[in-house]
Amino acid sequence: MASTQEVLEYRGQNLVDRDGDKIGKIEDIYLDAQTEQPEWALVHTGMFGGKGTFVPLAEATPGDGGLQVPYEKSHVKDAPGVEADGELSHEEERELYAHYSLDYGNDADYGNDAAGEGVVSGGDRGETVGRDTSGPETDHAMTRSEEELSVGKTQRETGRARLKKYIVTEDVQTTVPVQREEVRVEREPITDANVGEATSGGELTEEEHEVTLHAEEPVVDKQVVPKERVRLDKDVVQDEHQVSESVAKEQIDIEGTDDSQRR
Repeated sequence: MASTQEVLEYRGQNLVDRDGDKIGKIEDIYLDAQTEQPEWALVHTGMFGGKGTFVPLAEATPGDGGLQVPYEKSHVKDAPGVEADGELSHEEERELYAHYSLDYGNDADYGNDAAGEGVVSGGDRGETVGRDTSGPETDHAMTRSEEELSVGKTQRETGRARLKKYIVTEDVQTTVPVQREEVRVEREPITDANVGEATSGGELTEEEHEVTLHAEEPVVDKQVVPKERVRLDKDVVQDEHQVSESVAKEQIDIEGTDDSQRR
């Protein structure tokens, strides 16, 4: 088995059976009061707590899923229910040893102390001094806590944008080239070439000749022509805002020493 310190570090991790199936979470390690060797693991096998189940650590080995013991999960769950009050009595140990088919009288293998030293929780291991003077003694140390700032984000509406189409009129001027006909009078002298035509009529007569004149005029017409498509879209712009808030923390003063200390 691993060293005592290594086994104590398994508190809070999983205890697995011989097949690698999880038995439960290790709540505490119980040490032999005389040898300080790990002897029992207190495991909560239920979902909502309740009394813990004690499992012997004499043959426990580190495994991939946690600390592994050579027992089936169902066998561990059927172990006698023992109150986890920080210490196991000899009667409780004897009952547990019998359940796991271990020899209760073999001190060398299982850490049983016939002199009555007992088995205690590894959580009590250490040389703590002092007591609680502010009320009933509840612990051997003070817990110092601090507030930590937790900043989240929320979304709010900051405005709305819309497209609106309406009609406006404007004056447009353009230049259009146009053509028109004008009368031009041509005179030609009598020659041998045209004397026949000139004398084909009467000698003295009255006549009228008429020419129709034409002119182009601008004609205005309008048609609707699509020019562009316009739509609304959104872009996300990243900004930074500084948040300022006061947080409280506890401090512990040490009194009665030459040099005042604060933690």
